[in-house]
Amino acid sequence: MRALQYTSIGRPPEVVEIPTPEPGPGEVLLKVTAAGACHSDEFVMSLPEDQYAYGLPLTLGHEGAGVVAALGEGVTELEVGTAVAVYGPWGCGSCRTCLTGAEQYCEVAAKRGIMPPGLGAPGAMAEYMIVDRSRHLVPIGDLDPVSAVPLTDAGLTPYHAIKPSLPKLVPGSTAVVIGAGGLGHMGIQILKALSSCRVVALDVGEDKLAFAREVGADHALTSDESAVDAVRELTGGRGATAVFDFVGVQATTALAAQMVHFQSDIVIVGVGDGAVSVGFFTTPWETSVRSPYWGTIPELHEVVALAQSGAIHVETETFSLDEAPSAYERMHARTLRGRAVIVP
Repeated sequence: MRALQYTSIGRPPEVVEIPTPEPGPGEVLLKVTAAGACHSDEFVMSLPEDQYAYGLPLTLGHEGAGVVAALGEGVTELEVGTAVAVYGPWGCGSCRTCLTGAEQYCEVAAKRGIMPPGLGAPGAMAEYMIVDRSRHLVPIGDLDPVSAVPLTDAGLTPYHAIKPSLPKLVPGSTAVVIGAGGLGHMGIQILKALSSCRVVALDVGEDKLAFAREVGADHALTSDESAVDAVRELTGGRGATAVFDFVGVQATTALAAQMVHFQSDIVIVGVGDGAVSVGFFTTPWETSVRSPYWGTIPELHEVVALAQSGAIHVETETFSLDEAPSAYERMHARTLRGRAVIVP
C-alpha cells in the first residue's frame, strides 16, 4: 500500500510503498477514507535529531477516519463496513485516568511506549491503518469522512479546552479566541453552540478576520497590542471572562494575560513556547491558567454528535496522497482556510 512517511530528520515527507498491515488480536484494520494534517505534524518534523522521539520512518496522520476492513481475533464490538473516526491519544485503558475516558493523560503510556497514530505509531496517511483497540473508534454514521476527520483533533481539542469554562460563559460574558485557523475556527463555533457569550476573535490579516466572522465571531480584531484596549472597550472596561489561545507563542499569551478580569480563565491550547506568569501581582485575582491536551473519548462522541446535529462544521481543503507534502507547505505559509485533509 502507499503511505506518506517522514523518513529523515529535516527532510520533507514522501510517499512510499509499504506492506499492507494485518490486524492482530484485539486490533482493527481500517481502510482509510480521510486523514487530517495538523500543525503538530509540522512541529514534530521541525524537531532536531536530539529532540525527535517518534521513530523513523513515521507514517503521518493522527487524525484518521475510515471503514472497518477487518477485525482481529476477539473483536466483537464492530462490524466490517462501519464508518468510524479514530480517537488518537491512545492510553493503556486501565489506569485510573484512562478509566474516565481521558486517555490523553494516561499515567503509564510513556513508560509502556504507547504512542498515538502518526505521533509514534503508524498513522492514517496511508491506504490502510491499524487501530489498537475498538474503544478508540467512534462511529460517524453518514457524516462525510472529509468533514468528520478533523473532529478528532481540530474539533476535540477546542471542545476539551472550552468545556470546563462553560459555567463562567453566561449571557453578558465575553470569550476571546486567539487564532482563527484550523482549531480556532472550531473553537468559535463550539463557543457559539454551547454558550451565550460574546465571542471576539483575534488574528492577523483581513482574510483570517473575515473567516472568523463567517464562522460566527461577533467581533474580529487584529491580534496586536491594540486588541487589549479594544476588548476592554467592547466589554465596558471589564475585560474577557475567558481567553482561548490557539497560537500559544509568547506574544499571544502576553495579550491573553492583559485582557482578562478577576476569576477568569486563560487557556493555552496552541503548541508554542508561550507562558503566563501567575501570581498575586501578575494576574487578576483567582485567574485560572490551563494548558490542556487533546480530549477524552466521551468528548469525541459529543463532538461527533454536535457535527451530526449541524451545530458545527469544519472548513476543509482536500489533497491526494501525492499532494500531501504540499499541504504542509501551505500550512507553513498560512494559506490554508481551515484544515487540510488527505484523501488516500
